Amino acid sequence: MFFFLFFFCDGRMAMIEIVSFDDAPIGSAPKGWTITMTGRGDPRWTVEKDDTAPSKAHVLKQSGKATYPLALKDGTNIDDGFIEVKFKAISGSEDRAAGLVWRARDANNYYVVRANALEDNVVLYKTVNGVRSPLDIVGRKGGYGVDVPVPAGQWHTLRIEFAGTRFSAIYNGKSLFDVEDATFKEAGNIGLWTKADSVTVFDNLSYGETG
Repeated sequence: MFFFLFFFCDGRMAMIEIVSFDDAPIGSAPKGWTITMTGRGDPRWTVEKDDTAPSKAHVLKQSGKATYPLALKDGTNIDDGFIEVKFKAISGSEDRAAGLVWRARDANNYYVVRANALEDNVVLYKTVNGVRSPLDIVGRKGGYGVDVPVPAGQWHTLRIEFAGTRFSAIYNGKSLFDVEDATFKEAGNIGLWTKADSVTVFDNLSYGETG
């Protein structure tokens, strides 16, 4: 892990933590994470070697099957901040998804933004008591996220910035949309997320709290 202090142009600052999984042993779940799920199934999160990874070494791979496999980062309790991760969707007949979770109270209550390589879109949801619901984009009523190419087998970057009730979804460096919602106002855990039979790898997770 690495830590950096970053200053925004508006005077805010954030302590950024970067997790690359390179020091974690292959074949097991990384220390400092809670492996869980929303719903039912058998999620499997393990550190594996991937020569195509941005870090050129280890990745975190989800290869099990569950309603929503979830890995929560222990010791995170972030109110306002950001999360960013590199991901590659490998396979999945039901789904090929990669998501970021924030303000998680537990495995059944949290926000998640996800990119989907089968649907070619990015959508932001809230999960309340285990039930997932898409949230409307600011300036648009209805619809379902934003359509954008998410080719499988390639590395992409997914980022979420959250402050108060405002959330900004960013994909491959491009701002896609904002969402307003007040369901979860308190600080909570961050995490990684997939869906169903998605086989997805993650690398170079970075996150921080703004103040």
